[in-house]
Amino acid sequence: MKKKLVSMILATAMVAATLVGCGNSGSSQTTAPAADAPAAEAPAAEAPAADAEAPAADAAGGGKVGVAMPTKDLQRWNQDGSNMQKELEAAGYEVDLQYASNDIQTQVSQIENMINSGCSVLVIASIEGDSLGTVLEQAKEKNIPVIAYDRLIMNSDAVSYYATFDNYMVGTKQGEYIRDHLELDTAEGPFNIELTTGDPGDNNARFFFGGAMDVLQPYIDSGKLVVKSGQTDFETVATANWATETAQARMDSIISANYADGTQLHACLCSNDSTALGVANSLEANYTGEWPIITGQDCDIASVKNMIAGKQSMSIFKDTRTLASKVVEMVDAIMKGGEAPVNDTKSYDNGTGIIPSFLCEPVFADINNYKELLIDSGYYTEADLQ
Repeated sequence: MKKKLVSMILATAMVAATLVGCGNSGSSQTTAPAADAPAAEAPAAEAPAADAEAPAADAAGGGKVGVAMPTKDLQRWNQDGSNMQKELEAAGYEVDLQYASNDIQTQVSQIENMINSGCSVLVIASIEGDSLGTVLEQAKEKNIPVIAYDRLIMNSDAVSYYATFDNYMVGTKQGEYIRDHLELDTAEGPFNIELTTGDPGDNNARFFFGGAMDVLQPYIDSGKLVVKSGQTDFETVATANWATETAQARMDSIISANYADGTQLHACLCSNDSTALGVANSLEANYTGEWPIITGQDCDIASVKNMIAGKQSMSIFKDTRTLASKVVEMVDAIMKGGEAPVNDTKSYDNGTGIIPSFLCEPVFADINNYKELLIDSGYYTEADLQ
């Protein structure tokens, strides 16, 4: 996208006024895992301006927004897409919402069609963070701002903003839950743990895993936690496409090799609910010991049901309604010729510079508070979880 000066930049009051949303997650709350820490001196990416060459947008509302989601196979993406479409349409925008069935070329084609059909802003949850550079060059040439949604798009200077939950904090909360419930600071131990994270092409997976391991690694180093499988590095514990079946098959092998003799498994770090479901399915089929702590993320219905049944201990709740509302604010600001509200300009380097970001704060749900978080808030009904 051609870097042009904005004729009238909305004052920083817009940014300050929006910092109160999404749990007030400031930039000081997020630290990238050491292996992925962005260079401190990297320059912040300049937010693109809506200009005369970009598709026209009415300052009073209106215009077309392209929303690209990765798949309908995971419940959370259906909720993200429908929530965003509803809120954007309520704000007066036409919405082109597309799901790509976890196929990279399909997503590339969908985004290309959005660019050529007159979308003024693109909101993209990528399937694979490095796969969109070529098509986003087309958006850059047409001065179409791009908001990376939940998953950071890597190695493209066409990315204008990033909107997500605090991904490092997600992992931190998962690690802290295991630490606290095993009482690692006071219990004698040792305790056995196995690790499962997400798709290696999803940049978020490294933040989730890094946040959790920053909590748990000292206990592994001291011998208080033992990974009997020996599988601890990201590449080994990653799960392609976050697939439940893949996580289940890997856990089958781990149990067969390490826990079939009745050895107790105390905890399973799982970065999201689809991997947690695979681990739980494997345990149910192959494991005879006391049920371990299992973490998750997204509060998918199947995992909340497992939580109620005692088969999953917790899940990080990321209220997609909150994130969708924040993205609508960002789109609206861009459409009206201004800069989108952000609260982090330090943490997320996509390889071309720091991407201005808005981070919403996650919380965890477990058997003690899921009714308040999920039912009383209207996210689910009682009937949904029967």
